[in-house]
Amino acid sequence: MKKVFILAGVLVLAAALPVFARPSSDNVLKVGATPVPHAELLNLVKSDLAAQGITLQVVEFTDYVTPNLSLDAGDLDANFFQHVPYLESFAAERNLKLVSAFGVHVEPLGLYSRTSKSAGELRDGASIAIPDDPTNRGRALLLLQANGLITLQASAGIEGTPADIASNPRNFRFRELEAAQLPRALGDVDAAVINGNYALDAGLNPVTDSLILEGAQSPYVNIVAVKAGHENDPRILALSAALRSQKVKDYILATYNGGVVPVF
Repeated sequence: MKKVFILAGVLVLAAALPVFARPSSDNVLKVGATPVPHAELLNLVKSDLAAQGITLQVVEFTDYVTPNLSLDAGDLDANFFQHVPYLESFAAERNLKLVSAFGVHVEPLGLYSRTSKSAGELRDGASIAIPDDPTNRGRALLLLQANGLITLQASAGIEGTPADIASNPRNFRFRELEAAQLPRALGDVDAAVINGNYALDAGLNPVTDSLILEGAQSPYVNIVAVKAGHENDPRILALSAALRSQKVKDYILATYNGGVVPVF
């Protein structure tokens, strides 16, 4: 009798294991994602994949570490939450063989101002607040360079700092602040470079309120990542077609008020 109880306990424990810890079958596609907008977009295309005989299982994560570790371990077939610079840095640091399969959208960084209606109206010597974390600080400076406001040294890369500015013809002054504080700082500076999610939280519309805005040329396009060699898995190709469809583009444009911009 004790053996029966032990066996029953093992079966109950196995049934309680997280879904993403079970191996995928050929017609199941398990994708890890952060909730907004990534999981929302995946759930939007479940029926499209089902029509092709593919069962899409979305596993939600609230951190940026576990999805890549789960993908490398084979517990996921793909993940959708990050951009290429983050993926490449994460994979290099941990010696993981993860690659981008395709890009879907940008959560755009933009330049905002309470006093100027265009970047050209910014006064000489204007104060510009930028994020203080390495990734977004460099990203902000690249946005300003792409729009002709400054020039960075060629060696600056994607983690440049104000010290890497080679040319600043309008003598802009830069103030580094925590990204979440930037919308509140708009009253204290001439302009600020703000992440899309924080702009939306502050009631700013990235499309209509920004002076300049990242677009499809941004290196920070959010991607679907897979293990190297799986880029042409038929299920991944089907997911690419579904996520890069007119249906998804229309949904993004109608839902996120410019805080998410499709790149297809």
